[in-house]
Amino acid sequence: MMTQSDLDLKEMALKEDLKFYFMNPCEKYRARGQIPWKLALQILKILMVTTQLVFFGLSNQLVVSFKEENTVAFKHLFLKGYSGTDEDDYSCSIYTQQDAYDSIFYVINQYRNLKNISLGTLGYEHEESGLKICKQQYKRGTMLPSNDTLNIDVSTETECILLKPKELTGKKAELKLNSSFFSLEFYRLIQVEISFKLKGIALQTIHARELPDCYAFQNTITFNNRAHSGKIKVYFDSDTEIQECKDWHIFNSVLQKNTQYILVFDGFVILSCLASLILCTRSIVLAWRLQKRFVNFFLEKHKRRVCYADRLEFLNGWYVLVIVSDVMTIIGSILKMEIKAKNLTSYDVCSILLGTSTLFVWVGVIRYLGYFQTYNVLILTMQASLPKVLRFCCCAGMIYLGYTFCGWIVLGPYHEKFEDLNTVAECLFSLVNGDDMFATFAQIQEKSSLVWMFSRLYLYSFISLFIYMILSLFIALITDSYDTIKKYQQSGFPATDLHEFLKDHSSAGYRKDRSSFPLICCCRRQQSDDNLILIN
Repeated sequence: MMTQSDLDLKEMALKEDLKFYFMNPCEKYRARGQIPWKLALQILKILMVTTQLVFFGLSNQLVVSFKEENTVAFKHLFLKGYSGTDEDDYSCSIYTQQDAYDSIFYVINQYRNLKNISLGTLGYEHEESGLKICKQQYKRGTMLPSNDTLNIDVSTETECILLKPKELTGKKAELKLNSSFFSLEFYRLIQVEISFKLKGIALQTIHARELPDCYAFQNTITFNNRAHSGKIKVYFDSDTEIQECKDWHIFNSVLQKNTQYILVFDGFVILSCLASLILCTRSIVLAWRLQKRFVNFFLEKHKRRVCYADRLEFLNGWYVLVIVSDVMTIIGSILKMEIKAKNLTSYDVCSILLGTSTLFVWVGVIRYLGYFQTYNVLILTMQASLPKVLRFCCCAGMIYLGYTFCGWIVLGPYHEKFEDLNTVAECLFSLVNGDDMFATFAQIQEKSSLVWMFSRLYLYSFISLFIYMILSLFIALITDSYDTIKKYQQSGFPATDLHEFLKDHSSAGYRKDRSSFPLICCCRRQQSDDNLILIN
């Protein structure tokens, strides 16, 4: 059985540890001389991670531009009559049978003469690969539109032919091109698909002092006749894959040295993130142990459990955010080093990891701004309003979904912005933000008076409801939280068990007057601000 004096000593020690835990880095330094390693490391990490992201972004920009420029070049090379601008979601269209034949044979001739006409560093994948042409059509049928008669088997058949580069230069090419395969029955034809694979090397990275990449372009040209409307839509799709160059020799030591310097820098980024990960994980473990001490002591002294809100005070969400950011940065940096050494080509995965981790790192800066009262108001307002905003968004989302489905099914046949669910949702979101309103009203087709009147009722009601009511309520929720926080800062925050436990404890024993300390700790907070909120 613990005596009263032992209980008082235990309570005093616990209060001192709790008070120290909820201090900011500058206060901890003034109290015990503890150097704010985590703060200094986070500042260093922000600079290093941002610099790393900029380097990777510049390198990735070369990759993106190479892909886009090659796609445009392919369209000009293989699409007959391509104007340089896509008509819609397809590249171009044809309207006569002769144009269809000319376009198909144009692709074959351009593929055959690729090395003589292309300006890029392009070549065939290998000699056994080639131009694969497949036509899909209904099995059989007859059609007499003048008599309104139709007799057709809706089951489809697909027939393919492969034209290799060597065959296209010989006599066999003429035989294949004149075969019955190229006799198209357009009333049965569904689509013709031409696919081929090309290889290329990006030399522009050498000017940026980087090693070049090897690319594989899987190109597909689709002549879509599914609608049988007299218009064949021509689609061009190019899937680009970055591959490892099997054998490369570059006679310039500058590229090799530049790569080595960047790899060393990435190694330092990994080490800094690993140190940050260890320190933040240690802080979370210590906070969990301190929480257990407080919960057990409170139960022993007051015979009741600590509320859930007080337990959450020990869970530092900023540390969790930093840990997630560090893990993503470490993985992303390892992938970046492998990409830089040309052992991997996972640009998309690496960019997602590095981009998200940098986002989290900069968001984490808000934690240190919270040590100042002016910025702390903004942070507390966001924290207080978030639960109410989420609940409000769930309710408003139901109305939004209702308008989305209604607009898709009713206005879809008469308005291009309502043709599919994804486009409808984007259009309505633009209207909520006051964007593109007149164009949305004006583009509705007036073929049906009933639908035209419904569209007016639909758009006016949606805009009035969301802009004048729902958005106003949304702003009111945040304003109410802001007023509540300002009121609490003037009259005091609601006292919880943890606040009451620490209220009578004086930290005078901690206040050591130091004549010299790091510059980052010179930003002393006013004593009147210390009791506004617990900060860990």
